[in-house]
Amino acid sequence: MKQVFTAKTVDEAKALAAQEFGTSVENIAFNVLEEPKKGLFGMKGEAKVEAEYEKSKPELAADYIVLVMKSMGFEDPTVEISDIEGGSLLEIKGEGVEGIIGRRGETLDALQYLASLVANRSDKSYYRIATDCCGFRAKRKVQLEELAKKMVNKAKRTGRTVALEPMNPYERRIIHAAVSEIENATSRSVGEEPYRKVLISSTERTGYHSRRPDGRNDRKNNGRRGGRRREDFKARSLDISSTFERDYKKPKPEDEIGSGLYSKIEF
Repeated sequence: MKQVFTAKTVDEAKALAAQEFGTSVENIAFNVLEEPKKGLFGMKGEAKVEAEYEKSKPELAADYIVLVMKSMGFEDPTVEISDIEGGSLLEIKGEGVEGIIGRRGETLDALQYLASLVANRSDKSYYRIATDCCGFRAKRKVQLEELAKKMVNKAKRTGRTVALEPMNPYERRIIHAAVSEIENATSRSVGEEPYRKVLISSTERTGYHSRRPDGRNDRKNNGRRGGRRREDFKARSLDISSTFERDYKKPKPEDEIGSGLYSKIEF
């Protein structure tokens, strides 16, 4: 971005450029086109400088977010930039900005994706852009960790693999991290975006023999339970898993995620 600025002195012209670009003078490249000349009664004429400033990737992303939000009717939104590992966090602030979060953060995620595209279109090196608003990310993280614990308990209680609803990569990582800290539990992601989801399973060993009232295993019928062989139960369990994996692209009502934990976060 290049622009010409004029003022009484070169320093004043540079200050105008810094104010216009929203950065410090040190971040701008200047080319002095004209300087005021000394006359009998002091300096004559004006100083003219050409200022060139290339905005950083997070600044480009922040400008884009402000532009989009103003177009959506938000008044005077601002973006505060801070460093995070591998990139920058863009914290959206202003009156009423919590409306940009959307259902379960979907609108905020979409804005983050578009802002990342804007920031990374100039060259091939990837720069991470993360967005947040009103502390939503921290609150969502707590929600997801509670969800992971609840679904692990369900998997252990039923002996079945539990499927969560489709999530973005950021939220799936939170689920995997939470499950990894729980004993006798494992998780994995299946499917393709945007339907990629997490499966949670129990690794606890379970028996196939029913117990008699005296507490001993019933081993009649050659290892059968209720007249069926244990192999039947194992095959049946495998069939359930494989059927799900074949149809994962079609979210179904039975893919329960539990109640309450996915409710709207109140601000």
